[in-house]
Parts: sequence; structure tokens; C-alpha cells
Amino acid sequence: MRVVGGACVCMRGKVSAGLTLSVTVVLCGCAQYSSDQCNWRGSGLTHESHARDVEQVYLRCAEGSLEWLYPTGAVIVNLRPNLPSADGHLRACVKPRTDSRGATLYVERAGELRLLLTEEDQAAGRVRCFSLQEGALFVEASARRDISRRITAFQYQLISTRTPGNESYSHTAACRPCADDELLMAICTSDFAVRGSIHHVEEDDDDQASVVLSLSHVYRQKSRVFISGGGGRGRGRWTGRVKMPQRCGPQAGQGEFLFTGAVRFGEAWLGCAPLFKDFIRLYHAAVDAGTNPCHIDTD
Repeated sequence: MRVVGGACVCMRGKVSAGLTLSVTVVLCGCAQYSSDQCNWRGSGLTHESHARDVEQVYLRCAEGSLEWLYPTGAVIVNLRPNLPSADGHLRACVKPRTDSRGATLYVERAGELRLLLTEEDQAAGRVRCFSLQEGALFVEASARRDISRRITAFQYQLISTRTPGNESYSHTAACRPCADDELLMAICTSDFAVRGSIHHVEEDDDDQASVVLSLSHVYRQKSRVFISGGGGRGRGRWTGRVKMPQRCGPQAGQGEFLFTGAVRFGEAWLGCAPLFKDFIRLYHAAVDAGTNPCHIDTD
């Protein structure tokens, strides 16, 4: 057993060219995660003589980062939240730094690897997500003979699939309207809930669209992704951007909406977005029936 980058190493093995993993488990009796449980930083130079070693680390936070200098061999990153019962409802999303290179990211389960991010994907800053039930994150160093400085670096966030609209963050998500109960919960639990219209749409890379919003009211926002033009108390004119898949067909001038969603890696991602008149009708009916999960100012 060796301690690398502040984490206990509990596995050594060889990576085969066929994208399968053969490992020999080494039992150890110390904590198997990085010192702050959220982030890991290591260097391949610490085990240069074992260039095909597989290191295993455990991270237990909702978000954090990994930075691997001079990557050699592989690192298995086990994302284990402090609430084990939530595992089946969590997705992990990974956003690489645009200068990240020297390794390829896979999802690993029972020795089988599924490609998640190539070096080209990382250079483009593409975000990819996977369910924690699918397995662990497997970071495999590229085969190189030179010792030029390379850094594999990314951020990760865990996202609950129980939150309405969170599946839209995945590049494979389906475009579908939210159910009535999802809409009522979205206004209460989303990272942002705003009222307004689509000003214009810009196409991004990786089949995503950046939708520029013109807003009349901000009900809630956890991060300042929407900027006020004055008015105070959530009123006046606000503006900001939300991301969504291009295939969902966002267009300007379609009316006034309630936009809700999640903030991931500093960007707003659209979740539920009903026409505002439809939402108000639904909300008032829930208020009359005493089933609204929270109260908002609809004046």
C-alpha cells in the first residue's frame, strides 16, 4: 500500500488494450479518500516505475475537482455521497478544463469500460454525465514516451434525478414537457425560477443552444446568473442565458414563460418551462385545493 496525492491506494492492476480491467485488490485499513473528501490532486511522477498501476480514490462530496499531473497508468474515482440511500437517484456530471490532456475518461463497472470523454472532448470543454449506478469514473493515461508537462483536470457535480428537469443537463436527454406535479415542485426547488420570454437563440458546440432571456420577474436564483437592469425586489427587467439541447427547438417570440432549472458549473440549464399563463392556472388551482408545495408572489 502506498499513499499517493493524499489518498490511500487500495488497488493495483494492469490496464489491457481491450478496454477491460484486471485488478488485484489490496486490503488496507486507512481512510480511502482524499484529505478533504472533495478534491484529489496527484502526480504520475510519484510512481513512474509502475507506469501501468491503477490508483483508486474515494470522493464523498456533492462537487469537487481532480487534477492529475504527468498522468501515468490510471485512476479510478469513486464518487460516494455521504447519503448512501441517494445513490440510485444521482448522476455525476464532469466538466473538463479546456487545457486538460494526457488521459481519457471512461465509466467503469466490473472491468468493463464505456467511453465518456476523449482528449478532444476535453479540449472542447464538453460536459458529460452518467448515473452513479453505472459505476466509477476511470481515468486512463494516454501512452506517451516523452515527459512533457501534461495535466488532466476536471470538475464534477452530483445531480439528483429527483429534481424536476435535471435530466435536461444530459446531452442525451429527451425533450418533454414537465408533468403538473413537477411544475409545482420546480418553482419551489429549482436553482432558479424566472418569468419572461426568449429574446434570441445562439447555437453552441456539442448540439447545445444558448438561449438569451428577457425577464420581468425573478422569483428565485441561487447564483447570480440573471442580471438586473433595475427595479428591485425581483421586478424590473432582467437578462441572462440558459442552456438546453438544440433538438428541443427553442425559438424567440413564442410568448411568456416560467423558466426553471439548475445551475451547473456556473451555467444555467433549463428544466421545466411552461407558458406562464398555463402555470398560473395550475398554481391557482393548487392553492385553492391546498396542494401547492410553496407560495410565490404572482401579482
